Amino acid sequence: MVLAIPFPTIDPVLVEIGPLAIRWYALAYITGLLLGWRYVRHLSALPPRTMTRENVDDLLVWITLGVILGGRIGYVLFYRPGYYLFNPLEALAVWQGGMSFHGGLIGVLLAGWLFSRRNGLHPLRVGDVVACATPIGLFFGRLANFINSELWGRVTDVPWGVVFPNGGPLPRHPSQIYEALLEGLLLFVILFLLSRKRSLRERPGLLGGIFLAGYAIGRIIAEMFRQPDAHIGFLAGGVTMGQLLSLPVLAVGLFLIMRAYRRPVVPVD
Repeated sequence: MVLAIPFPTIDPVLVEIGPLAIRWYALAYITGLLLGWRYVRHLSALPPRTMTRENVDDLLVWITLGVILGGRIGYVLFYRPGYYLFNPLEALAVWQGGMSFHGGLIGVLLAGWLFSRRNGLHPLRVGDVVACATPIGLFFGRLANFINSELWGRVTDVPWGVVFPNGGPLPRHPSQIYEALLEGLLLFVILFLLSRKRSLRERPGLLGGIFLAGYAIGRIIAEMFRQPDAHIGFLAGGVTMGQLLSLPVLAVGLFLIMRAYRRPVVPVD
């Protein structure tokens, strides 16, 4: 007999008052953004000073727009372009779900670059502090995926396999938890420890590159246990869309790391 953990009975809706419903998924986004904002405030105040508190407060609005718009557009273009080509208005229905991290990443990078240029800030330094805070949102977002019983893993016989209510009768890897631990908790701890060293903070782009490379590696590993989206399945060679999209992220991360070490340290008081 295969051991399995029954899925906990957690309602995806946290609070419902009339037509207003607050979902765990929305709460995860809000919590990640607010905690990330506070952490960016802390990091920005460390030498070399990256931004003022006012800059960080303004940046939160830009990042929020980058996450939401980039995440939705990325999902439409990367995961279901054919469907939304014939149903364009449904692309606006963000409340129905469907967000892409890789699209959100592009949105955040673009928002951060535009914000930095507009305010006379160093884009790579801004990217470094934002990168250190990003795993916070990833952690809560993956936990919300688990609560929503979505993006579950492949069928397994490991003792901690979970029988998801919409995943069939067989136990599956709780891949959302794997991603929360790899892309969220572990990556946050690594960046937290590295960000404590001023010598590393003085190399623009280093922490951002480590985040990108670390996320890509964690995502590629987690995708080995995650069930591909039914409408996409496995791509050529047995890779998944998530793994394919993570390859350029890994390449950019490694480029930023090498660039940071090839250039002289830029001390700023």
